[in-house]
Amino acid sequence: MKKTVADVLKGKSYTDVYSVTPSTSVFDAVKLMAEKGIGALVVLDGRRLAGIVSERDYVRKIAVLERSAAALTVGDIMTAKVVTVEPKEDSRRCMELMTSGRLRHLPVVEDGQVIGLLSIGDLVKEIISEQENLIQHLEQYIRGE
Repeated sequence: MKKTVADVLKGKSYTDVYSVTPSTSVFDAVKLMAEKGIGALVVLDGRRLAGIVSERDYVRKIAVLERSAAALTVGDIMTAKVVTVEPKEDSRRCMELMTSGRLRHLPVVEDGQVIGLLSIGDLVKEIISEQENLIQHLEQYIRGE
């Protein structure tokens, strides 16, 4: 049985989605990621998804801009073209999107609002669980149970 994004979100141990605005300092965004133990934040302009900012954005773009994290805003380094998915999307399709786009996070959007954030780890965990269930069913079938 294929799992949807909604199924994966329900199975997550934490569901908080942390966000910042484009005007948030990069220093404050990185500090929030460190405090929460997360690798990305959604960037909201009001209630609209404006982008996503990740540790990768920080590492790759700060050196290029040759400015300090305190002097830059999230809007200066965020990824504005965000690939999103809907709750009804198939989890395997999400993995394909992440692999082909070299993405580590996918915001989940419903009716124009961010309702969740999937990480590559969330999807790998789900796929491993699916494979373990399949193996268990095949073993039971072979044993005639």
